[in-house]
Amino acid sequence: MDIVSATEARANLPELINRAEYGKERIVIERHGKAVVAIINLEDLKLLEAIEDALDSAKLRRAVEENDGFTTIEAIMAQRGDE
Repeated sequence: MDIVSATEARANLPELINRAEYGKERIVIERHGKAVVAIINLEDLKLLEAIEDALDSAKLRRAVEENDGFTTIEAIMAQRGDE
């Protein structure tokens, strides 16, 4: 992983994009010495999204298992008398 300043990133954006896309590099961009964004290739982004989806699915399965039953918004409103 390479770290570049925002100034350097602006000056060399096409090169950084190529390095991420073809070289599979991950590039962190810093502003005032603090990491603020990263350039990654599309495969890495898809992998991150798949991991997030898997985690969300696991959380949903766990919530379903722990729940005694689901209800609808209509049922909640009826219980409150908000029909």
